[in-house]
Amino acid sequence: MNNQREKLGSRLGFILLSAGCAIGCGNVWKFPWMTGQYGGGGFVLVYVLCLLLLGLPALTMEFAIGRAAQASPVKMYQKLEKSGQKWHIHGYLALLGNLALMAFYTVVTGWMIYYFVMFLLGRSANLGFVGMITNPTVNVGYLAIAVVTGFAVLSFDLQGGLERITKYLMVALFVLMLVLAFHSATLSGAKEGLSFYLIPDFSKINGSVIVGAMNQAFFTLSIGIGSMAIFGSYIGKERTLMGESVNIILLDTFVAVMSGFIMFPACFTYGIEVNAGPSLLFDTMATVFNNMAGGRFWGTLFFLFMVFAAFSTELAVFENILACVRELTGWNRPKGCIACGAGIFLLALTTALGYSKFTFQPFAPGSAWLDFWDFIVSTNLLPLGAFIFSIFCCYKIGWGWDNFIAEANAGKGMKVQSWMKPVFKYFVPVCVAALYIYGLCTFGWK
Repeated sequence: MNNQREKLGSRLGFILLSAGCAIGCGNVWKFPWMTGQYGGGGFVLVYVLCLLLLGLPALTMEFAIGRAAQASPVKMYQKLEKSGQKWHIHGYLALLGNLALMAFYTVVTGWMIYYFVMFLLGRSANLGFVGMITNPTVNVGYLAIAVVTGFAVLSFDLQGGLERITKYLMVALFVLMLVLAFHSATLSGAKEGLSFYLIPDFSKINGSVIVGAMNQAFFTLSIGIGSMAIFGSYIGKERTLMGESVNIILLDTFVAVMSGFIMFPACFTYGIEVNAGPSLLFDTMATVFNNMAGGRFWGTLFFLFMVFAAFSTELAVFENILACVRELTGWNRPKGCIACGAGIFLLALTTALGYSKFTFQPFAPGSAWLDFWDFIVSTNLLPLGAFIFSIFCCYKIGWGWDNFIAEANAGKGMKVQSWMKPVFKYFVPVCVAALYIYGLCTFGWK
């Protein structure tokens, strides 16, 4: 592999690419159904607090490690750790986390493409979430489309492929979202839906809600598995990393919040249960569009938006996996894309066929491979990764606070202040560890 590390062409490319990694199904598929299950506005409030108090410090630290090391997650610790230390083991866990994420995320992306195609062709009348996930042909076929399309983009160089496509995707995503949100605001149930969504019911906030909000904050920002570190390694030192992290979190939060503005007015207008879980987006929105004037047009537009959102994250995580594999093997982009694409496709077959041919109930009745992979990523590797980043960046047994500050504050923009040190060094790791343990103790195992 060429020793000259690829670079992004612009600051805008970095912001949109990093935001694209954060913005995806976590915002517009997972965030609404978690909000519905955890009681609405109270969950949203706790989620925003988790983004500010835990997500912002963790994202800044992950970017700093990546930019300082100028390497993928499997190699970055080896460049920064002291002789004899074992921090680099987490680099391999980060790669595992990216693979586990794509083991179900690519299938969900395929679902989005399938619904988009069905609405585009005017064949949405009989669409149903259960019918889709139990159809092996649909799942495997659209999984293949999601994987092949993603790695076809990445087979080009960084600026000509990933950066250019992501810019177009993100602009189109924002435009579509604004159009759909404006439309939802005109529905008859908009007032009731937005009241549920935006007004906190503090009686519904408990430990499980806080754990869910933390895990969702880390999931939507892709923190803890090196997905953001890789983009830190592609940029220079012109801008400080906390300032860039704030920009990315603002974009990410905007999309998550706007997805609620789209979904909940529609739910309350058509009498759809807001706590339907993972099927909420598919069954709810299909029902809405099939029972409204111009439903085929609005449904096509909505699921096109979902496809863009899904691909923005898929492309970013694919790039992370590809970078790791290329640094381990020395392969060029095209060869790495073929190998990674084939491996992810085979791994994702567990989820694609998990509701038909490969039935597996790892936890409570009704759980499947998707729940298993999500448990590995969201419940374990994301919070553990954030905890490890905080220890590595803030303590002398790792990289150390002084080295972290020097890297994070290099360039123009918002800097990490000395008064923030207790937040990074004590508050983040203690809160993450406590919520992680509580989450495992209260998890619905059976």
